[in-house]
Amino acid sequence: MAVLNDEQVMLRDMAREWADNESPVTAFRKMRAAAPAERFDRDAWGAIGQMGWAGVVVPEEFGGSAFGYLSLGLVVEQLGRNLAASPLASTAVAASAIVEGSSDAAKGEWLPRLAAGEAIATLAIDEGPVHDMTIAASVSGGALSGAKAFVAEGDGADVFVVAAADGLYLVPKGTGVTVSHRHMADERSHAQVVFDQAPAEKLGGPDLTAAVVDRATVIACAEMLGMAESGFQQTLDYLKQRVQFGQVLSTFQALQHRMAKMLTELELMRSAVEGALEAIDAGRSDLAQAASLAKAVAGDTLRLVSREMVQLHGGVGMTDEYDAGLYMKRAAVLETMWGTASWHRDRFARLNGY
Repeated sequence: MAVLNDEQVMLRDMAREWADNESPVTAFRKMRAAAPAERFDRDAWGAIGQMGWAGVVVPEEFGGSAFGYLSLGLVVEQLGRNLAASPLASTAVAASAIVEGSSDAAKGEWLPRLAAGEAIATLAIDEGPVHDMTIAASVSGGALSGAKAFVAEGDGADVFVVAAADGLYLVPKGTGVTVSHRHMADERSHAQVVFDQAPAEKLGGPDLTAAVVDRATVIACAEMLGMAESGFQQTLDYLKQRVQFGQVLSTFQALQHRMAKMLTELELMRSAVEGALEAIDAGRSDLAQAASLAKAVAGDTLRLVSREMVQLHGGVGMTDEYDAGLYMKRAAVLETMWGTASWHRDRFARLNGY
């Protein structure tokens, strides 16, 4: 488990309080019912921008706080607890791609706006139904062409960080960019984005692509950690108050064993996810291994917790009145985003020479 400094503790507690008071699960339900085109609440995003969370990994010279990825992960985790629909994760990781990139013009134009929450950015990487890092998109004469099948937060994005065969490119929404909404089970923003001779500015080569994807993977794990913790706690609270056969459910030993299993896996998940976040901040050479370990553990654990959440709520767990189904649907999307647990176990083995 990571050792947090005073600033990180304050940031985590602030994010937790805001999420509980201003963005509970009921806020997600309200957004789902309203179904705005961008699939998030613009007012809530404005508040996130004012609190500076979008600039956590942006250097101070561009209006950010440069608190690092562990700090960003703490915020994303707290938002994940309540299924907060926000483009924070995509914008922050895309901003870090610009920070690590070679374009000073892109840094000057976009980083201050992204750090302030005035613009939204996202990654456009995958071109097929699964994450496999096979990239066909290409650039000729400064114009990018290709199609990205699943772009999270693509509906409301102002600028895309796009993977082409020879690296990462920055493409503003506009000429040559067509965005089509994809309806997914989690009711969040997912889009197919087609680039047809879209003006593009290069940020870096394939090494930058790989590094940015690892960062995006780890931040997705942070959201998954928050969801798993909340799912566990909600299930525990339900078992403590639900009476069946004349007894409180939490007194049944078989259910205690299932809860103990989840708690053990949650502790392992936290260790893996926070270890990967620290690996990013430390610039460790084993970041790829740490990212794959975190995603494999996070995928297995969130799958366990989200399914047990439904099962242990009994019949009501299958109804929309209860939140269990919402967590399971979001979990199903995150389990496949940036590679499934089995994909990352294979990658971890390859990276370690097996």
